[in-house]
Amino acid sequence: MRKVAVVAAGGTGGHLFPAQALAETLIGRGWRIVLASDERVANFAQDFPAEQRIGLSAATFKPGDPIGMARAGLAVMRGALHARSVYRKLDPAVVVGFGGYPSAPALVAALLDGRRTVIHEQNAVMGRTNRMLAPHVTTVACAFPTLQKAPPKVAGRAVVVGNPVRPPIRELASVPYSPPEDDEPIRLLVTGGSQGARLLSELVPEAIRTLPEALRQRLVVQQQTRQESMETARRVYQDAVVNAEIAPFFRDMASRLRDAHLVIGRAGAGTVCEFAIAGKPSILVPLAIALDDDQGQNARLLAEAGGAEVAREHQLTVDSLAGALEKLLSNPARLARMAAAARSVAIPDAAERLADVVEKTAQL
Repeated sequence: MRKVAVVAAGGTGGHLFPAQALAETLIGRGWRIVLASDERVANFAQDFPAEQRIGLSAATFKPGDPIGMARAGLAVMRGALHARSVYRKLDPAVVVGFGGYPSAPALVAALLDGRRTVIHEQNAVMGRTNRMLAPHVTTVACAFPTLQKAPPKVAGRAVVVGNPVRPPIRELASVPYSPPEDDEPIRLLVTGGSQGARLLSELVPEAIRTLPEALRQRLVVQQQTRQESMETARRVYQDAVVNAEIAPFFRDMASRLRDAHLVIGRAGAGTVCEFAIAGKPSILVPLAIALDDDQGQNARLLAEAGGAEVAREHQLTVDSLAGALEKLLSNPARLARMAAAARSVAIPDAAERLADVVEKTAQL
Protein backbone atom coordinates (compact mmCIF):
# COMPACT_ATOMS: atom_id res chain seq x y z
CA MET A 1 0.00 0.00 0.00
CA ARG A 2 1.10 3.57 -0.65
CA LYS A 3 2.43 5.53 2.29
CA VAL A 4 0.30 8.21 3.91
CA ALA A 5 1.59 11.68 4.72
CA VAL A 6 -0.50 13.99 6.88
CA VAL A 7 0.06 17.62 5.90
CA ALA A 8 -0.92 20.02 8.70
CA ALA A 9 -1.48 23.60 7.59
CA GLY A 10 -3.96 26.41 7.66
CA GLY A 11 -4.64 29.92 8.74
CA THR A 12 -3.30 31.79 5.70
CA GLY A 13 -2.21 31.20 2.14
CA GLY A 14 1.36 31.61 3.37
CA HIS A 15 0.99 28.25 5.09
CA LEU A 16 -1.36 26.55 2.62
CA PHE A 17 0.47 27.35 -0.65
CA PRO A 18 3.77 25.65 0.28
CA ALA A 19 1.84 22.78 1.86
CA GLN A 20 -0.05 22.30 -1.38
CA ALA A 21 3.15 22.40 -3.43
CA LEU A 22 4.63 19.68 -1.22
CA ALA A 23 1.44 17.62 -1.42
CA GLU A 24 1.45 17.72 -5.22
CA THR A 25 5.10 16.66 -5.30
CA LEU A 26 4.55 13.76 -2.91
CA ILE A 27 1.49 12.60 -4.86
CA GLY A 28 3.70 12.50 -7.95
CA ARG A 29 6.00 10.18 -6.00
CA GLY A 30 3.17 7.83 -5.11
CA TRP A 31 2.14 9.11 -1.67
CA ARG A 32 -1.38 9.46 -0.32
CA ILE A 33 -2.05 12.90 1.22
CA VAL A 34 -4.33 13.83 4.11
CA LEU A 35 -4.84 17.49 5.03
CA ALA A 36 -5.19 18.29 8.73
CA SER A 37 -6.25 21.75 9.79
CA ASP A 38 -8.81 23.55 11.92
CA GLU A 39 -12.47 23.07 11.04
CA ARG A 40 -12.72 26.32 9.06
CA VAL A 41 -9.79 25.67 6.73
CA ALA A 42 -10.64 21.99 6.28
CA ASN A 43 -14.05 23.03 4.97
CA PHE A 44 -12.94 25.61 2.39
CA ALA A 45 -9.64 24.10 1.14
CA GLN A 46 -11.44 22.13 -1.54
CA ASP A 47 -8.67 22.65 -4.10
CA PHE A 48 -6.06 21.10 -1.84
CA PRO A 49 -4.96 17.76 -3.39
CA ALA A 50 -5.84 15.53 -0.44
CA GLU A 51 -7.88 12.36 -0.47
CA GLN A 52 -9.13 13.20 3.02
CA ARG A 53 -9.45 16.35 5.12
CA ILE A 54 -9.47 16.31 8.91
CA GLY A 55 -10.98 19.26 10.76
CA LEU A 56 -9.34 19.53 14.19
CA SER A 57 -10.12 21.72 17.17
CA ALA A 58 -7.49 24.46 17.52
CA ALA A 59 -7.16 27.99 18.88
CA THR A 60 -4.62 30.75 19.33
CA PHE A 61 -3.98 33.22 22.14
CA LYS A 62 -2.46 36.60 22.75
CA PRO A 63 0.87 36.77 24.62
CA GLY A 64 0.33 37.57 28.27
CA ASP A 65 -3.21 36.19 28.33
CA PRO A 66 -3.18 33.19 30.70
CA ILE A 67 -6.89 32.49 30.28
CA GLY A 68 -6.57 32.54 26.50
CA MET A 69 -3.50 30.33 26.76
CA ALA A 70 -5.41 27.78 28.85
CA ARG A 71 -8.33 27.77 26.43
CA ALA A 72 -6.02 27.35 23.47
CA GLY A 73 -4.23 24.51 25.21
CA LEU A 74 -7.52 22.69 25.82
CA ALA A 75 -8.59 23.21 22.22
CA VAL A 76 -5.29 21.83 20.92
CA MET A 77 -5.55 18.77 23.16
CA ARG A 78 -9.11 18.09 21.96
CA GLY A 79 -7.84 18.34 18.40
CA ALA A 80 -4.88 16.09 19.19
CA LEU A 81 -7.10 13.40 20.68
CA HIS A 82 -9.27 13.51 17.56
CA ALA A 83 -6.17 13.28 15.36
CA ARG A 84 -4.85 10.28 17.28
CA SER A 85 -8.09 8.40 16.67
CA VAL A 86 -7.79 9.14 12.94
CA TYR A 87 -4.12 8.15 12.90
CA ARG A 88 -4.97 4.70 14.25
CA LYS A 89 -6.89 4.07 11.02
CA LEU A 90 -4.56 5.89 8.61
CA ASP A 91 -1.22 4.93 10.18
CA PRO A 92 0.64 7.85 8.55
CA ALA A 93 4.33 7.35 7.88
CA VAL A 94 5.01 11.03 8.58
CA VAL A 95 3.19 14.19 9.72
CA VAL A 96 4.38 17.49 8.21
CA GLY A 97 3.48 20.80 9.89
CA PHE A 98 3.69 24.20 8.22
CA GLY A 99 3.18 26.43 11.23
CA GLY A 100 0.25 28.45 12.47
CA TYR A 101 -1.99 27.30 15.27
CA PRO A 102 -4.12 25.03 12.99
CA SER A 103 -1.11 22.76 12.53
CA ALA A 104 -0.54 22.22 16.26
CA PRO A 105 -3.09 19.44 17.04
CA ALA A 106 -1.91 17.21 14.20
CA LEU A 107 1.73 17.53 15.27
CA VAL A 108 0.99 17.09 18.98
CA ALA A 109 -0.92 13.90 18.18
CA ALA A 110 1.98 12.58 16.13
CA LEU A 111 4.46 13.37 18.91
CA LEU A 112 2.27 11.63 21.50
CA ASP A 113 2.16 8.56 19.24
CA GLY A 114 5.91 8.62 18.57
CA ARG A 115 5.42 9.11 14.83
CA ARG A 116 7.92 10.68 12.44
CA THR A 117 7.40 14.43 12.17
CA VAL A 118 8.66 17.32 10.03
CA ILE A 119 8.21 21.06 10.54
CA HIS A 120 8.69 23.52 7.69
CA GLU A 121 9.20 27.17 8.64
CA GLN A 122 8.42 29.57 5.82
CA ASN A 123 9.74 32.77 7.42
CA ALA A 124 13.20 33.94 8.39
CA VAL A 125 11.84 34.23 11.95
CA MET A 126 10.44 31.01 13.40
CA GLY A 127 6.76 31.33 14.25
CA ARG A 128 5.36 30.77 17.72
CA THR A 129 3.75 27.38 17.06
CA ASN A 130 6.82 25.99 15.31
CA ARG A 131 9.03 27.44 18.03
CA MET A 132 7.20 25.45 20.68
CA LEU A 133 7.10 22.18 18.76
CA ALA A 134 10.40 22.23 16.85
CA PRO A 135 12.58 20.88 19.71
CA HIS A 136 10.46 17.73 19.76
CA VAL A 137 9.98 16.88 16.07
CA THR A 138 12.15 14.54 14.05
CA THR A 139 13.26 17.02 11.37
CA VAL A 140 13.14 20.79 10.92
CA ALA A 141 13.23 22.35 7.44
CA CYS A 142 13.27 26.05 6.65
CA ALA A 143 12.98 28.43 3.73
CA PHE A 144 15.67 30.98 4.61
CA PRO A 145 19.36 30.57 5.49
CA THR A 146 18.69 32.36 8.78
CA LEU A 147 16.20 31.08 11.31
CA GLN A 148 15.77 33.68 14.02
CA LYS A 149 13.94 33.03 17.30
CA ALA A 150 14.57 29.32 16.93
CA PRO A 151 16.14 27.51 19.89
CA PRO A 152 19.89 27.17 19.18
CA LYS A 153 19.77 23.38 18.88
CA VAL A 154 16.85 23.64 16.45
CA ALA A 155 18.57 26.24 14.27
CA GLY A 156 21.71 24.11 14.21
CA ARG A 157 19.96 21.08 12.75
CA ALA A 158 17.53 22.85 10.42
CA VAL A 159 17.75 21.91 6.74
CA VAL A 160 17.44 24.82 4.29
CA VAL A 161 15.13 23.73 1.47
CA GLY A 162 13.53 27.00 0.35
CA ASN A 163 9.85 27.81 0.12
CA PRO A 164 7.75 25.56 -2.14
CA VAL A 165 5.81 27.65 -4.66
CA ARG A 166 2.98 26.96 -7.08
CA PRO A 167 4.04 25.35 -10.41
CA PRO A 168 3.19 28.43 -12.58
CA ILE A 169 5.55 30.51 -10.43
CA ARG A 170 8.27 27.88 -10.48
CA GLU A 171 8.23 27.87 -14.28
CA LEU A 172 9.33 31.52 -14.22
CA ALA A 173 12.78 30.42 -12.98
CA SER A 174 13.79 29.70 -16.58
CA VAL A 175 12.39 32.95 -18.04
CA PRO A 176 15.18 35.53 -18.58
CA TYR A 177 14.68 39.10 -17.38
CA SER A 178 14.49 41.74 -20.09
CA PRO A 179 14.87 45.34 -18.87
CA PRO A 180 12.74 47.99 -20.58
CA GLU A 181 14.38 49.48 -23.65
CA ASP A 182 14.16 53.15 -24.63
CA ASP A 183 10.58 54.24 -25.34
CA GLU A 184 9.31 50.73 -24.52
CA PRO A 185 6.43 50.43 -22.00
CA ILE A 186 7.61 49.92 -18.42
CA ARG A 187 5.50 47.36 -16.57
CA LEU A 188 5.04 47.90 -12.85
CA LEU A 189 3.25 45.25 -10.77
CA VAL A 190 1.95 46.12 -7.31
CA THR A 191 0.84 43.22 -5.15
CA GLY A 192 -1.49 43.96 -2.29
CA GLY A 193 -1.19 41.35 0.40
CA SER A 194 -4.00 40.43 2.73
CA GLN A 195 -2.57 42.36 5.68
CA GLY A 196 -1.88 46.08 5.75
CA ALA A 197 -2.93 46.48 2.13
CA ARG A 198 -4.36 49.96 2.58
CA LEU A 199 -0.95 51.64 2.68
CA LEU A 200 0.11 50.42 -0.75
CA SER A 201 -3.38 50.82 -2.19
CA GLU A 202 -3.35 54.52 -1.44
CA LEU A 203 0.32 55.49 -1.44
CA VAL A 204 1.50 53.96 -4.74
CA PRO A 205 -0.93 55.85 -7.03
CA GLU A 206 -0.07 59.14 -5.33
CA ALA A 207 3.65 58.48 -5.74
CA ILE A 208 3.25 57.60 -9.41
CA ARG A 209 1.25 60.79 -9.99
CA THR A 210 4.32 62.85 -8.99
CA LEU A 211 6.68 61.15 -11.46
CA PRO A 212 7.90 63.11 -14.51
CA GLU A 213 5.40 63.10 -17.35
CA ALA A 214 7.74 61.32 -19.75
CA LEU A 215 8.08 58.44 -17.32
CA ARG A 216 4.35 58.30 -16.53
CA GLN A 217 3.55 58.02 -20.23
CA ARG A 218 5.61 54.85 -20.49
CA LEU A 219 4.16 53.18 -17.40
CA VAL A 220 1.76 50.24 -17.50
CA VAL A 221 0.63 49.65 -13.92
CA GLN A 222 -1.11 46.55 -12.63
CA GLN A 223 -2.10 46.97 -9.00
CA GLN A 224 -3.91 44.83 -6.49
CA THR A 225 -5.99 47.27 -4.47
CA ARG A 226 -8.38 47.03 -1.55
CA GLN A 227 -11.99 47.19 -2.69
CA GLU A 228 -12.67 50.40 -0.76
CA SER A 229 -9.60 52.08 -2.30
CA MET A 230 -10.24 51.17 -5.94
CA GLU A 231 -12.26 54.21 -6.99
CA THR A 232 -9.75 56.64 -5.48
CA ALA A 233 -6.84 54.82 -7.12
CA ARG A 234 -8.57 54.84 -10.51
CA ARG A 235 -9.21 58.56 -10.26
CA VAL A 236 -5.58 59.30 -9.34
CA TYR A 237 -4.27 57.25 -12.25
CA GLN A 238 -6.73 58.86 -14.67
CA ASP A 239 -5.71 62.34 -13.53
CA ALA A 240 -2.06 61.37 -14.02
CA VAL A 241 -2.83 59.89 -17.47
CA VAL A 242 -1.28 56.57 -16.44
CA ASN A 243 -2.28 53.28 -18.06
CA ALA A 244 -3.41 51.30 -15.00
CA GLU A 245 -5.34 48.11 -14.34
CA ILE A 246 -6.72 47.85 -10.81
CA ALA A 247 -8.37 44.86 -9.15
CA PRO A 248 -8.69 43.38 -5.66
CA PHE A 249 -7.09 40.14 -6.83
CA PHE A 250 -5.25 38.88 -9.91
CA ARG A 251 -5.77 35.18 -10.61
CA ASP A 252 -3.12 35.09 -13.33
CA MET A 253 -0.36 36.34 -11.06
CA ALA A 254 2.32 34.19 -12.68
CA SER A 255 1.88 35.76 -16.12
CA ARG A 256 1.80 39.26 -14.65
CA LEU A 257 4.94 38.58 -12.63
CA ARG A 258 6.62 37.19 -15.74
CA ASP A 259 6.02 40.41 -17.69
CA ALA A 260 6.82 42.89 -14.90
CA HIS A 261 9.95 45.05 -15.00
CA LEU A 262 9.62 46.05 -11.33
CA VAL A 263 7.43 44.79 -8.49
CA ILE A 264 6.24 46.51 -5.31
CA GLY A 265 4.90 44.37 -2.49
CA ARG A 266 4.93 43.32 1.11
CA ALA A 267 7.62 40.93 2.34
CA GLY A 268 5.73 37.82 3.29
CA ALA A 269 7.78 34.65 2.94
CA GLY A 270 5.94 33.45 -0.14
CA THR A 271 6.15 36.85 -1.82
CA VAL A 272 9.90 37.18 -1.27
CA CYS A 273 10.61 33.68 -2.54
CA GLU A 274 8.35 34.14 -5.58
CA PHE A 275 10.11 37.39 -6.52
CA ALA A 276 13.45 35.61 -6.24
CA ILE A 277 12.39 32.64 -8.36
CA ALA A 278 10.91 34.95 -11.01
CA GLY A 279 14.10 37.03 -10.92
CA LYS A 280 12.33 40.35 -10.46
CA PRO A 281 13.74 43.56 -8.98
CA SER A 282 11.48 44.80 -6.23
CA ILE A 283 10.65 47.42 -3.66
CA LEU A 284 9.60 45.61 -0.49
CA VAL A 285 7.51 47.22 2.25
CA PRO A 286 7.56 44.96 5.34
CA LEU A 287 4.39 44.99 7.41
CA ALA A 288 5.24 47.07 10.47
CA ILE A 289 2.89 45.19 12.81
CA ALA A 290 4.17 41.75 11.79
CA LEU A 291 5.05 39.67 14.83
CA ASP A 292 8.82 39.62 15.51
CA ASP A 293 9.40 41.70 12.34
CA ASP A 294 9.32 38.49 10.30
CA GLN A 295 8.62 40.39 7.08
CA GLY A 296 11.56 42.70 7.66
CA GLN A 297 13.84 39.71 8.16
CA ASN A 298 12.41 38.00 5.08
CA ALA A 299 13.21 41.08 3.02
CA ARG A 300 16.87 40.93 4.05
CA LEU A 301 17.42 37.91 1.79
CA LEU A 302 16.76 39.96 -1.34
CA ALA A 303 18.09 43.26 0.00
CA GLU A 304 21.48 41.87 1.04
CA ALA A 305 21.83 40.10 -2.30
CA GLY A 306 21.11 43.39 -4.09
CA GLY A 307 17.81 42.27 -5.58
CA ALA A 308 15.46 44.57 -3.66
CA GLU A 309 15.16 47.89 -1.95
CA VAL A 310 13.43 47.87 1.42
CA ALA A 311 11.14 50.72 2.46
CA ARG A 312 10.13 50.65 6.10
CA GLU A 313 6.64 51.95 6.79
CA HIS A 314 7.75 54.66 9.22
CA GLN A 315 10.07 56.07 6.56
CA LEU A 316 7.76 55.66 3.58
CA THR A 317 6.17 58.77 2.08
CA VAL A 318 4.79 59.75 -1.30
CA ASP A 319 8.00 61.64 -2.06
CA SER A 320 10.36 58.88 -0.90
CA LEU A 321 8.53 56.23 -2.92
CA ALA A 322 8.37 58.47 -5.98
CA GLY A 323 12.12 59.11 -5.71
CA ALA A 324 12.87 55.40 -5.48
CA LEU A 325 10.64 54.63 -8.44
CA GLU A 326 12.17 57.33 -10.62
CA LYS A 327 15.73 56.17 -9.90
CA LEU A 328 14.95 52.53 -10.64
CA LEU A 329 12.63 52.95 -13.61
CA SER A 330 15.08 55.33 -15.28
CA ASN A 331 17.98 52.87 -14.97
CA PRO A 332 17.41 49.66 -16.98
CA ALA A 333 20.94 48.44 -16.29
CA ARG A 334 20.35 48.61 -12.54
CA LEU A 335 17.03 46.79 -12.90
CA ALA A 336 18.85 44.02 -14.78
CA ARG A 337 21.49 43.75 -12.05
CA MET A 338 18.81 43.58 -9.37
CA ALA A 339 16.97 40.88 -11.31
CA ALA A 340 20.11 38.75 -11.52
CA ALA A 341 20.80 39.29 -7.82
CA ALA A 342 17.27 38.25 -6.87
CA ARG A 343 17.51 35.08 -8.89
CA SER A 344 20.90 34.24 -7.37
CA VAL A 345 19.26 33.45 -4.00
CA ALA A 346 16.24 31.59 -5.42
CA ILE A 347 15.53 27.92 -4.71
CA PRO A 348 13.06 26.95 -7.44
CA ASP A 349 13.13 23.22 -6.59
CA ALA A 350 12.10 23.79 -2.96
CA ALA A 351 9.12 21.44 -3.21
CA GLU A 352 11.38 18.60 -4.38
CA ARG A 353 13.95 19.36 -1.70
CA LEU A 354 11.28 19.34 1.01
CA ALA A 355 9.78 16.13 -0.38
CA ASP A 356 13.25 14.54 -0.16
CA VAL A 357 13.45 15.59 3.50
CA VAL A 358 9.98 14.19 4.21
CA GLU A 359 10.74 10.85 2.57
CA LYS A 360 14.07 10.53 4.37
CA THR A 361 12.39 11.32 7.69
CA ALA A 362 9.68 8.72 7.06
CA GLN A 363 12.38 6.09 6.63
CA LEU A 364 14.18 6.84 9.90
